[in-house]
Amino acid sequence: MPEAALRAEIVARARDLAASGLNRGAAGNLSARLGEDMLVTPSAVAWDALEPDMLARMPLAGEGDWHGPLRPTSEWRFHRDLLRARPDVGAVVHTHAPWCTVLAVARRPIPAVHYMIAAFGGPEIRVADYARFGTAELSAHVLRAMEGRNGCLMANHGMLVAGPDLTRACWLAHELEALAHQHVHALLLGGPHVLSEAEIAEAADSFAGYGVQSRP
Repeated sequence: MPEAALRAEIVARARDLAASGLNRGAAGNLSARLGEDMLVTPSAVAWDALEPDMLARMPLAGEGDWHGPLRPTSEWRFHRDLLRARPDVGAVVHTHAPWCTVLAVARRPIPAVHYMIAAFGGPEIRVADYARFGTAELSAHVLRAMEGRNGCLMANHGMLVAGPDLTRACWLAHELEALAHQHVHALLLGGPHVLSEAEIAEAADSFAGYGVQSRP
């Protein structure tokens, strides 16, 4: 995708996440791979004020250098590190979605309460250990929680998902919030019945071509 089109898509997706309630104010951040670089949302800009030329461009091989009119989000490290470590990832979405954040502050992982968890690569959504936002320590925790997964919770913080492109990543963000919503309410009813690993593996095998697809 040309850079101008990718910039416009990031802004559109950011606004959609805010309109749906998964983000608010200037919370959260998005990034997308652009060749050997990434485009990432800036720090402290509300989603309804975001414009394509405000995004920072950062080299994936760099150590924090950036180009653009505004400083990138303070959490650029886990975006860069995920994109650098995982060739399958083309976009990263981090939000403070309400139900995911409820579980994150309780430090409660999400077990296989619904077969849609198979879209995340395994039978559990892990909770990344806590570290202050923007630190290399937090990025390391996120990378561990994301091993073999397309989403995780971040202790006392929020949620994060990764996909081959923004379409898939944003779809996963909504699915993860739905799983969190279901799990919290099942806990209030006495606890969920958790599907087995075999049942989740069976669901995963049936997922080829399911849901919002990445562009060819």
